[in-house]
Amino acid sequence: MHASCIALSAALMVAGCASTTADHASTSVGGLPEDAPARQSAPSAYPAVNDVPPPRSDTLLSSEEQKKLEEELAQARNRAAAGATAEAAAAAK
Repeated sequence: MHASCIALSAALMVAGCASTTADHASTSVGGLPEDAPARQSAPSAYPAVNDVPPPRSDTLLSSEEQKKLEEELAQARNRAAAGATAEAAAAAK
């Protein structure tokens, strides 16, 4: 029991250093390959979470433009469905 606790503790300590140990270990034991890019010397900057993007310059679609686009999409959907049906019928022959 005591030996297994020591082995578990040692495994946890080694696992804590795995990211830096992997840089120097051979690939056969889980190290980085030779052609792996080098690690950054400094961590990248934290992303700017509170930066608000500038307002959009585009305007919303009018009711007529939206209706026209919806009709075009419905037509495209119907053409695609008809093409798939025709291909399925041809494949079934």
